[in-house]
This record gives sequence, C-alpha cells and structure tokens, in this order.
Amino acid sequence: MLSFNIQVGIDMGGFSDYLKKSWRHVLPHSGRHINLAKIAELVKNYDVVALQEVDAGSLRSSFINQVEYIAEHAGFPHWHVQRNRNLASIAAHANGLLSKLPAELVVDHSLPGLIPGRGALQVSFGSGDQSLVVVVAHLALSRKAQIKQIEYIAESVREHPYFVIMGDMNCEPAWLHAELKKFNINTQLVAYPQPTYPSWNPRRSIDQILISDNLEVAEFRVLPEIISDHLPVAMDIMLPKKLASHLEACNHQEPTSTQNY
Repeated sequence: MLSFNIQVGIDMGGFSDYLKKSWRHVLPHSGRHINLAKIAELVKNYDVVALQEVDAGSLRSSFINQVEYIAEHAGFPHWHVQRNRNLASIAAHANGLLSKLPAELVVDHSLPGLIPGRGALQVSFGSGDQSLVVVVAHLALSRKAQIKQIEYIAESVREHPYFVIMGDMNCEPAWLHAELKKFNINTQLVAYPQPTYPSWNPRRSIDQILISDNLEVAEFRVLPEIISDHLPVAMDIMLPKKLASHLEACNHQEPTSTQNY
C-alpha cells in the first residue's frame, strides 16, 4: 500500500516555490503532465494507492481527472475519486484511490469542520467479516477540527474487523494513534524512519498509514521521491489467511457494480 499527497501535480524544491508556483493552483501548466507521469511510474507496483490533493478535472488540470490519468498510466483497473471542494471551474479538490482489486462498496464521507471541503473516501474490498476497509483521509489543519474528524473516522471503521487508515493527517502519528484509542479504535503505531514534510527537508511525520491491530506489518518505508511537497509513504501488510483467500476469490469474480467514480 502507498499513500501520497501529490499537491495537484506541482513539483516543489523549497518554500519559495509556494510563492513562485502559486499560480499553478489556479491555471494549467505543461509541466504538470511530466509530474503525473513520474507519479504513475512510482505507484504502478503497489496494490492499493491513496492519493490526496488531486484535481478531479478543472481549469488548472487542463480538465483532466488526475486520479483517472494516474490509474490509466500506472495500469490500475479500478479507481475511485471523491470530490470535496469545487471552486467554479478553476479547481476540483479531491481524494483518490487506485487498486488492483475490485471494490465491493465505496462510500464518500464529508468530514466535520468549521470550513467545509475535507473528506474521507471509504473503500471496502471483500464482504461481511472477511472484508478489508481502506479509508483515505486528508484532515484539517486545526487541532479542534482534527479531533472531530478522527472521531468521525473512528465511527466509520468501528464495525469492521480489518481496516487501514491512510493519508495526509496534518498531525503526528503518536497523537493520532492516541486519539483513535480514546474512541476504542486500536491501531498499530509503526516506528517512522523519517518525517515526510516538507519533502526537500522533511521534519514532520504527517503522512501516515495506520492499520487495525489484527493485521501484520511486514515493512514500512518513506520513499525519498521529491515530486510533491510531501514524501510518499508505503507499507507492506500481511493479511490473515482466511481474509487473503477471500480477497483473492473476489479478485477473480466479475464486479457487481461500477468501480470507477
């Protein structure tokens, strides 16, 4: 699994780029396609990829749905996009998920907060108690809003035995782990070898993958790929035998519903 805040395909090399390249958040730029190609190459060998700060098709992205674009160029048969904040036709803020497995259920959650536009994309693979639920989230900046949003996410995964929460959390992993535990959601806290933000001089571990405590972490790594202002994070997980067998069987069945949103 991999999680990556791609900052709508804008390459970064320092804080000054936030000013120099700020116009790229509202206007198209030819270099964006080069960056999207780099991202597609980076993610192609993963099974499940969570994307934050993608554009779902607006002026700034040349009206290209970036989730679909990356999925097609990286060879993912299934992709899902959650549109969270539309600014006329200028920007279409979204979360996305790419997968090699077909999804059984896709749910868009609008997260609580004073400023609307934060969301969580919940995708279920498999069915019943043999399902793996993946939540892609991009939390708010304020601590007060984060607590409300974490409580909301905790409620959404409460009834699911196997889950993964991944995304740009805008907070440190130890604090997020502790907050989830307050709501009786037990996750594994994986030791992070290095921070993820900003990508050129990382100091904060705000890009995270947390898994339910009944899944096994085989490996966690932060990838030193300076494409966005965030570094991508990847995790290999070991599934229980029964769950793995069920997902394998589902992968060979025809999907029961449309997989692309």
